[in-house]
Amino acid sequence: MGRGPKKHLKRLNAPRHWNLGKMGGVWAPKPSAGPHKQRECLPVAIILRERLKYALTGKECQQICMERCVKIDGKVRTDYNYPAGF
Repeated sequence: MGRGPKKHLKRLNAPRHWNLGKMGGVWAPKPSAGPHKQRECLPVAIILRERLKYALTGKECQQICMERCVKIDGKVRTDYNYPAGF
């Protein structure tokens, strides 16, 4: 058994409201610890990649966040797995 919390999330175990295709790969971005529960949030990577179509890959999502282009609740967020509530 591993120690500590799980750091990975498979696509098939991701919440259904994320609308991820089951053939689009093995992994899904796991939301970091934050103000919203895992089942009631969307990671910033999903918003940038799946909803807004600003990025094609997770690495591009990370680069967009590290350029400090993403503001959530008036604060710049550089964590691409930040749990944005809806």
